[in-house]
Amino acid sequence: MSKEAVIRLEGVDFSYDGMPVLEDVNLSVGELDFACIVGPNGGGKTTLIRLFLGLLRPTKGKVSVFGTPPEESRLRMGYMPQHALLDPLFPVRVIDVVLMGRMGITRKFGPYRKADKQAALDALREVEMQELSERKFSTLSGGQQQRTLIARALASNPEILLLDEPTASLDLQVECEVYEVLRELNERLTVVVASHDLGFVSRYVKSVICVKRTVVVHPTSAITGELIRELYGEDVCAVRHDRDVSEGAKGDG
Repeated sequence: MSKEAVIRLEGVDFSYDGMPVLEDVNLSVGELDFACIVGPNGGGKTTLIRLFLGLLRPTKGKVSVFGTPPEESRLRMGYMPQHALLDPLFPVRVIDVVLMGRMGITRKFGPYRKADKQAALDALREVEMQELSERKFSTLSGGQQQRTLIARALASNPEILLLDEPTASLDLQVECEVYEVLRELNERLTVVVASHDLGFVSRYVKSVICVKRTVVVHPTSAITGELIRELYGEDVCAVRHDRDVSEGAKGDG
């Protein structure tokens, strides 16, 4: 289970324009945990990740990462946002997208150094995309694009990997492949994923962070139908993963 806490929230409240989003959040994420943030749309999943990163500041309470304010530890975190701001018509290569993750690491201005390019290639190797480094990003399948964006988050050599809906709009087979990559990365990184897809929780993650204004953490084994109904307010269809999903399904990368 979780070791020493690398992310900690103490008595955190957060509001948008006076509208409460999170209330009295007390949370710790342990070293080498693989945690999944789940909850209804608008329940605060993305807000929680942005608090981890220091992109938002709590209305009340304290957020710390590695024992310091998040903005002081930001270079130790890799982040994959829900929506990549990339023009699909711009002819950027895969390696160029991954190199974006090196911005601010070695220098603020000027060309990338040899070490930056090597870090980008190493990140692509970890997600099994090194052979496509010169391909145009726009020509990749959905699954390949997501792997590239994960590599961009890895290019800074982070200790924590934060991903917001990394498998949105992917089919079942490709979603499994992406989570297998994340599980391998979890051998050396703390991984936190925000997702609406409860069907993958039990197979891949170690703990579940349930967000619905307040936050409750459960071990994966404690996720039951009753808990899901309480969280979402209705029955939710969960996908089983005790069979070979490759039968009758073909992935797109």
